[in-house]
Amino acid sequence: MRETYLLFVVVLITFTLAPAQDVGVPDPPKHQELPDYWKSTLEDIDNEIGKVQKGQTDVIATSPGGRPVYLVSYGERDSLHSQANYNSAVAARNPAYYAIKDSSTKPVVFFLGPVHGHELENIVGLVNLIHVLETGKDYRDTAWPQLVDKARQCRVLIIPCGNPDGRSRCPYDSFNSLPTKTMTKYGQGTRKDGSLYGWPGAKAVHPMRGDVGILGAYFNDDGINPMHDEFFAPMAEETKAIMKAARQEVPDISVSLHSHENKPVVLQSKYLPLFMKKRITDLSQRVKERYQDNGLPYGDVLPPIIEDETFPPRTYFNLVSALHHTSGTMSFTYECPHGSISDRFPEPFVTHSHIVDIQLHLFDVMLEYVLEERLVWER
Repeated sequence: MRETYLLFVVVLITFTLAPAQDVGVPDPPKHQELPDYWKSTLEDIDNEIGKVQKGQTDVIATSPGGRPVYLVSYGERDSLHSQANYNSAVAARNPAYYAIKDSSTKPVVFFLGPVHGHELENIVGLVNLIHVLETGKDYRDTAWPQLVDKARQCRVLIIPCGNPDGRSRCPYDSFNSLPTKTMTKYGQGTRKDGSLYGWPGAKAVHPMRGDVGILGAYFNDDGINPMHDEFFAPMAEETKAIMKAARQEVPDISVSLHSHENKPVVLQSKYLPLFMKKRITDLSQRVKERYQDNGLPYGDVLPPIIEDETFPPRTYFNLVSALHHTSGTMSFTYECPHGSISDRFPEPFVTHSHIVDIQLHLFDVMLEYVLEERLVWER
């Protein structure tokens, strides 16, 4: 299994580094005929927020560009009787000193929308999720009664977009059937000469300032990538708000929603306890089985990561790691396919409708998992 994971990483690195050598990547037409259910813009989020009646909506941060970061919550918030922060409680050998989680409290599920603004498939999923929780149906008029029933048994937290600045600068509302290089150009950005920063080159300059032609949607208007903020002294208001929500709400399970060219996959988290990494692998297996049952693609079920044994380090502490260490949550990254095209994928292997199903089935499996496999914290 570890060999499979390493092969996945090598393939991903080999592919994503290549575009950094390209200069002057052409732009396909920006006007696209998209299905009505494809709700991927900041305006779509604003419109959905205005329709919320069963949930509660709050603006938890304002981006450097002056754009709101919304939190939509469903279900009453339980009193968790906190008397210590999470790390102090763990040092006292019982996380229940931070929050009691037993049969008297509801599980809390945290869906964090894209902190990379071009990974807009996740906005589509979360806007459709809000619509399901409000009406019972997604924007295709497909009913999701089991998802609604599971959500009623939980407290559900939704941030539709964690980086509205980045989303506002992305000129495309879908990358399905568009070149991956176009996604890379506007996602990770370019230098002044037009060459692509690519991955992981876009992480080598942070904040992203100086030799910048196009500021990629990875970043807010101050050049901060929330996935790699300075978590002991956050630079971005968006990051501060996300971390505050986790500390206050104490989610049982949290997902940071991302997108890539490849098949959908639950990624393993770094610097989490081994028992939590094993739970992430278990969840990934459930997601794969659900997708298979519904004719949807899935990547590999990845084993727990062993942290660096030699220098230089390759594993890193990111937003997902920080969410766990501030709240004890089972936090992981999920990668949804863009449906973009390249030499590896000359035709998209998912449609827009597939992506909505991929998203909503993930959310349903997460709710199911936390209801069936919740960790109990008792004093």
